[in-house]
Amino acid sequence: MKLLVLIIFSINSFALVKEPNYDFSLDELKIFSPMNPLAPIKEKYPDLKKVKEENGFAIYKTYHTQLRYKFPILIQVKKDTITDFYARLPAYFLHDVFHQSLINRYKMQDYYKKHEEQAIYIWKSRDNIHHVYSGACSITCFPIYYAQYPDKHDFGALVPIIKIIHNNYVENFEKTFLIEEDELKEAEKPKGN
Repeated sequence: MKLLVLIIFSINSFALVKEPNYDFSLDELKIFSPMNPLAPIKEKYPDLKKVKEENGFAIYKTYHTQLRYKFPILIQVKKDTITDFYARLPAYFLHDVFHQSLINRYKMQDYYKKHEEQAIYIWKSRDNIHHVYSGACSITCFPIYYAQYPDKHDFGALVPIIKIIHNNYVENFEKTFLIEEDELKEAEKPKGN
């Protein structure tokens, strides 16, 4: 009986277990890389939706699905050519695996900055494309976003999506928190008779 139990447990210990996010490859995002045409994305992602258009640039949103997860991707386009993209990665991806796949493909990052439990990694001009990745840790470490934008280009006054998002965040932070804080301080001042 003991031999039977031992055989059953040893057979299960050699079984291959694949986590769903281990199957993800950076190649799946290659279609969104700068300088690629928009047409193949329109074919592959029929849910592609234009969310903004300004100064000859259009920003589209779609969702990439693989196995059990789905995440949004923003793509900026000028004259049917992709200028840059921003992918909001699922929190259940593993940071270590995703970051290592970037290192394997693009070598070690050129810039790294950690603030509290979040970090940003930047690869400058790999094949004329900047790569920006951010991850964070709480109980486990997970990716936040991954973006690509061109180094040298003929797109004119391109503002990459990642910079648009950052500027909107800073601007909204200033409006929401700093102005309200100033108004509260003003309200707390004693009023003269």
